[in-house]
Amino acid sequence: MRITGISTHVVGTPWRNLTYVLVHTDEGLTGVGETRMLGHTDALIGYLKEAEANHILGSDPFAVEDLARRMKYGDYGRAGEIVMSGIAVVEMACWDIKGKALGVPVWQLLGGKVTDKVKAYANGWYTTERTPEAYHKAARGVMERGYRALKIDPFGTGHFELDHQQSLYAVSLIEAVRDAIGPDAELMLEMHGRFSPATAVRLAKELAPFKPAWLEEPCPPENLKALEKIAAKVDIPVATGERIHDRIEFRELFESQAVDIIQPDVGHIGGIWETRKLAATAEAHYVLVAPHNVGGPVLTAASLQVGFTTPNFKILEHFNDFADAEIKKVVKGAPEVIDGYFHLSDEPGLGVELDVEAAAEFPQQQARFDLWAEGWEQRKPKAAEQ
Repeated sequence: MRITGISTHVVGTPWRNLTYVLVHTDEGLTGVGETRMLGHTDALIGYLKEAEANHILGSDPFAVEDLARRMKYGDYGRAGEIVMSGIAVVEMACWDIKGKALGVPVWQLLGGKVTDKVKAYANGWYTTERTPEAYHKAARGVMERGYRALKIDPFGTGHFELDHQQSLYAVSLIEAVRDAIGPDAELMLEMHGRFSPATAVRLAKELAPFKPAWLEEPCPPENLKALEKIAAKVDIPVATGERIHDRIEFRELFESQAVDIIQPDVGHIGGIWETRKLAATAEAHYVLVAPHNVGGPVLTAASLQVGFTTPNFKILEHFNDFADAEIKKVVKGAPEVIDGYFHLSDEPGLGVELDVEAAAEFPQQQARFDLWAEGWEQRKPKAAEQ
């Protein structure tokens, strides 16, 4: 079997474009991959056009490791977010083809299941007025849909510092959310790399009474010494890793002992196999895995293949019940959260199929997501409303 070509399909919303890639073969089998790029969708498509000619055409889709390695190193330049995301979408599609050809789900090819279900946590649910009352109501809605975990960034446009009044307001939002979800649900605290170490530590201590399940990206991700400083002063588990795009770059993070949960994005770090290899290294360091997942149903399905086979897999992020929920119709077999969990599927490959006609109903947009802009949490960029 050989790859005869790829085709790209962009599903657009005002705040995110989802790029789907179909990999076609000479035996009629087609696989699908997906990633979400912020502000670089055209660059990704441009890279894939060159990679198709240089690396992908004529390749054996079963030889996943070989193809991914050639795409990463065959152009000599150091692979960053765009290249690693391009590798990821093609790599996912190859696993999909392999599973379909053999009649088994991808998780079976990765060593078999270690669990029948993966816990989900909700994100994208607080696209409402930024008040304790509105957040309380929205959080209750998440619980009513069966979720037992959710994530929130309550810090507005905070950057390095957060003044006393803004800090008190953030605390009031978290207090309202915890009251809405009760004592047993997990509440993930997202900081989006906003703060200096001193500010992050102060806020973590002020929010500790509400029992956050983790403290995510408390400072910008480029400075591991700053993260170590924070980890040494807080009692909340620290999570990070969504903006690291190469498995090898996690080495220093593990050595620092500053992280308890890593959050690789399957769509940015080279795909399913790279994530599974990273998870094995994390296991050796007693670190849990909770992938970043801001994509649609295909990226969710790919992330679940890792989840079902990984002993140290904690939980999976999920946006698609809340933000842009209508995009679920572009994929047949989209994974669903039932009673707070994704459940094992025996469908071959990734278990999902892209509906190209449905995808065409959501054309690419000039999507914007600016965490420093007022009202960012509503995910309705002003430019998209004009």
